[in-house]
Amino acid sequence: MENQTIIDHFEIVAFANSTKNHPLLFTVFFLIYVTGLLGNITIIICVITDVHLHTPMYISLSNLSAVDMIFTSSILPKLMDVLLTKNNSISFVECFAQLCFYLFAAGTEDILLSFMAYDRYVAICRPLHYHLIMDNGKLVLLLLCIWISASVNALFFTLSILQINICHSNKIQHFFCEIKALDRIVCANIALHLILYFEIIVLGLVPFLLSLASYIKIISVVLGIPTTTGRKKAFSTCTSHLTVLSTFYGAGMCMYLKPPSEHLEGQDLVFSTLYTAVTPMLNPLIYTLRNEEVKVAIKKIISHIFH
Repeated sequence: MENQTIIDHFEIVAFANSTKNHPLLFTVFFLIYVTGLLGNITIIICVITDVHLHTPMYISLSNLSAVDMIFTSSILPKLMDVLLTKNNSISFVECFAQLCFYLFAAGTEDILLSFMAYDRYVAICRPLHYHLIMDNGKLVLLLLCIWISASVNALFFTLSILQINICHSNKIQHFFCEIKALDRIVCANIALHLILYFEIIVLGLVPFLLSLASYIKIISVVLGIPTTTGRKKAFSTCTSHLTVLSTFYGAGMCMYLKPPSEHLEGQDLVFSTLYTAVTPMLNPLIYTLRNEEVKVAIKKIISHIFH
């Protein structure tokens, strides 16, 4: 039987060997965090204030922005504190609270992106029935169900891990309390691995396959449009979402499906940074740069502020 360790805190040691680079890393993560916050807040304000954006696609986008802020806020402030103060200690409660919010944000974003893919499928493949299928009342109920289900799942997963003893160390070889990093220091536990595989399938693979099925159908319909202009116009309505979907799942797959590595200072940390920090920052930029309606809404807000 493995020796169990009673601990009251963990140590985040991902950047412990590069203290001379802490000021630079702090600056980079600070800029990523602030840029992401400002971009996502801008999206939310645009959707709330512009009646032209009170549609299922943009309401879903505002929810995505809210989730992205939770995503980065659950991780980056503590990381910046570690880099700034060089105190890499995080309490037991703080660690599992961080894990819970991270799981909640990741799960919500997975399901939400899948729903947004379905929204684009209905808009392109069944345009005459769009307003009937994507009724705002049904939309609000569905979004509420997404948030509640992700919350329940995150609480269940976190409470399950709390029941497992630490056997190896209190050092987390990562820059936050991430599930794979915690798995390295807990006692061997089959139940934890079963729960983890269940999470990957239900909140990772299933939403991804649903999004993939939606876009396969979208592409088949778009290719059937006789004119080049018509094809471009139809597909332009979902290029922003497809870009966001690709970056999120691409980074997520590199983070969770690649073989485990003992050297997290390398590509493991890069993929984790892309998944947890860079992607949430890029999402509002992608929608802003590639969406004329959002650009118009932002110009209206700026014009109102300065006049």
